[in-house]
Amino acid sequence: MKISAIKYEARQSLKGEWGKVVGLTFLYFILSTVINFSVEVYASGGILNWFNQDYTPPLASILNAIISIILIPLTIAISWFYLDIVREKSPEIPQVFTIYTDARLALKSIGTTIMIGIFTFLWSLLLLIPGIIKGLAYSQTFMILKDHPELSIFEAITESRRRMVGYKWKFFLLNLSFIGWGFLCLLSLGIGFLWLTPYIYTSNATFYHKLIAEKKTL
Repeated sequence: MKISAIKYEARQSLKGEWGKVVGLTFLYFILSTVINFSVEVYASGGILNWFNQDYTPPLASILNAIISIILIPLTIAISWFYLDIVREKSPEIPQVFTIYTDARLALKSIGTTIMIGIFTFLWSLLLLIPGIIKGLAYSQTFMILKDHPELSIFEAITESRRRMVGYKWKFFLLNLSFIGWGFLCLLSLGIGFLWLTPYIYTSNATFYHKLIAEKKTL
């Protein structure tokens, strides 16, 4: 399946869903921004101290790191939201937050993210290129976990690596093809990302649905 066909399928899936996905992107941006701002103000000892400070307090960095970990399940649930759009399941925005109602799944998503980060970092110590290649190989781990929640963290990572054989370059080029749109979004003061982000998410979900999902699990 050509990259142009993947992106076309993504645009077709987004028909009638743009209001919803733009709203979700905006909601996530506001949520993360407000949380990070509130943490920095709190760690600085108040809004006046925050405004006058010359550097970010260590406590703010620590708290922001913790918040980033807490938000991991939400970012994964958002990617699953777009897979449901591709599969015509008409998801609603509130469902992305339900991942926190399943403590085991939320912790599993955090653990998986950490392990992928460690593996990618270790490969990057050899050279940058091996790290990028491994990052591409692990890219489908969370989609596979959505379809096969019974898999362990390491089984899902291994399965992603196996299924991505022969597809890593296509996935890389698919995401690279959005770089021009990214520059245009910067010219729009970032507003364009409200539309570009859902387009990228949906294209990646289409890639998984059309090319990766049907491969048999070992």
